[in-house]
Amino acid sequence: MIEIDAHVDLSHPPDRVWLALTDRELIGRWFAEADMVEGVPDRLLLHTAGLPGFDANVEVEVTERRVPELLELRCDEAGRLTELTCVIATTRQGSRLTVREVPTHGSWSAEQHEPREQQLRQALTVRLPAILDWLAFQQVDLRRDDAGMTTELPMIGARGPARARRRRWALVAALVGVVLVAGLVAWMTRPDGPKNTAAAVSASPSAPESTAAAVAPSAPPKATPSARPSRTVASPTASPSRTPTAKPSSTPTTAPPPPPPLTARYGIEGRLFGYTGEVVVANPGRAPAEQWSVVVTLAEGSSVDDVDGADWRQDGRAITFSGPPVPAGGSRTIRFDVRDGRPKAREPVGCTVDGNPCAAL
Repeated sequence: MIEIDAHVDLSHPPDRVWLALTDRELIGRWFAEADMVEGVPDRLLLHTAGLPGFDANVEVEVTERRVPELLELRCDEAGRLTELTCVIATTRQGSRLTVREVPTHGSWSAEQHEPREQQLRQALTVRLPAILDWLAFQQVDLRRDDAGMTTELPMIGARGPARARRRRWALVAALVGVVLVAGLVAWMTRPDGPKNTAAAVSASPSAPESTAAAVAPSAPPKATPSARPSRTVASPTASPSRTPTAKPSSTPTTAPPPPPPLTARYGIEGRLFGYTGEVVVANPGRAPAEQWSVVVTLAEGSSVDDVDGADWRQDGRAITFSGPPVPAGGSRTIRFDVRDGRPKAREPVGCTVDGNPCAAL
């Protein structure tokens, strides 16, 4: 019995490696183009005819899978049957992928075995890591939203922000100077300003004694006691007029704002014969959301396998999720597995939270 056994160490988590092994479009990027088999669930056709070591296209069927650790396939290549096993193990650097193919009916010739094994090793060590790197970059979320950013971009250079801060402080200092000068000019132009200033200048020590003597008798009638009582009398009349009018006007207008509605985002992770859906329900308000519901409308021919994070019920193609209260400023995540045997009916056709449409992840 001739078998093929290969392994590769990858600097990516098992979940990402599993996605590259089970997503039909990703398989076409690193190994061979893949199509769903019409009318047959859990089957896929790999266009391997023409690749080194392959005589025809290979029809594969999933016999066992444990996400994201094990994937077993039954392969049929023009009547030659093999069993293909993919094992993903977690390592300190990421994960290790081991691929083993064993013939169960028929066998390869010596001329086929070597190029077939080389083709598989090249795909695992060159093209698969490149697709994983590309997939990791696609999964980086740089959008700024209510939940923050997934990745922070590094700051380039330190002179730009420092110069900007210095310019801002200089602008603030200039504005403060303009305000002080304007206030001084306004004070100088008041009706009582020049008189007080003139009196202060006339009383300076450098004035002649004759001038001081002439000014002395006229100073008492121009003294400020006449101005101070006028300001003292005006202030009590102004304060009662403001106090009663402010309180009645402000009391009836105060009302608590309505709580903001819940928001939800959904996304899917494709795999063979279905996908894993995820809905994140967020509460931007200041009080817990006691009751809520998310309705996801599946495509024709799709069905739900398993749900984690919420209670659910199905009415036709509509799946309604509900669960514990969403805390203030917090969120709840719902994950569900969907099986779908047709390639064009993989994504949900609708998603709402309390009647409002969801946003895509």
